[in-house]
Amino acid sequence: MTLSPNQLTHPAVRALVTALNAGDEQAFFAALTPDATMSDDGSDRALREWTGREIFGSRGHMDVQSQSDDGLSLVADYRNDTWGAMRTRWRFTVTDGKVSRFETGQA
Repeated sequence: MTLSPNQLTHPAVRALVTALNAGDEQAFFAALTPDATMSDDGSDRALREWTGREIFGSRGHMDVQSQSDDGLSLVADYRNDTWGAMRTRWRFTVTDGKVSRFETGQA
């Protein structure tokens, strides 16, 4: 069963996923701290370059399948025009109400 973004329990994660699925780059970066970092499959990446390529430049979309009790970890079917669909895991660190780091990779 897919969870809609409004069913996500952590407000910072909900804001980020909602913006990602809407293709709203401005709202996506507004949900992040200015110094936010990320990693993909265990390797740190340049956040703006990675999101431009993997999310906004390739119509990325996340169908959340489950979330942890604290709402900071997700398992999602992620798809974009570059790679197609894959099962992914996402972990979020939140600082002062915004996502300061996310880690993603194949699940």
